[in-house]
Amino acid sequence: MQEGLVVRRETHVSAPPAAVFALLTDPEKILRWMGTEADVEPKPEGLYLVNVTGARFARGSFREVVPVHRLAYSFGWDDSDVVPPGSSLVEIDLIEQPDGTLVRLTHSGLPNAEQCAGHAEGWAHYLDRLSEVAAGRDPGPDPWHGRTG
Repeated sequence: MQEGLVVRRETHVSAPPAAVFALLTDPEKILRWMGTEADVEPKPEGLYLVNVTGARFARGSFREVVPVHRLAYSFGWDDSDVVPPGSSLVEIDLIEQPDGTLVRLTHSGLPNAEQCAGHAEGWAHYLDRLSEVAAGRDPGPDPWHGRTG
């Protein structure tokens, strides 16, 4: 894997790590900022399944779960030959700060620069929505609802 084929994103969230961790692992809370359906079992080898846009399922399994500090799960798209289920790795570290949490996301194992660019755009979009929810605001309807690519 080339080092350049990694998506890295950091965002500050105005909430403590425990609240952010819940937004990443509780199916009902996930749906506040991303997706139309979520079935997650945040334990090693547990299922990660989120219908991200209402038209596209992300699927994988949890590799590492350190409550309120770190998540790692395999990731890919149902019905995709380019990024199939479980073919890449998402790692999320939650770093406590005096005024909230630094969310550090790394998405590795993507096959090419085009996929890196697309996933970088997606993570930026959804991390912005996560930040809004964590701050107690309603991000509104997801403008990406129904998007298939």
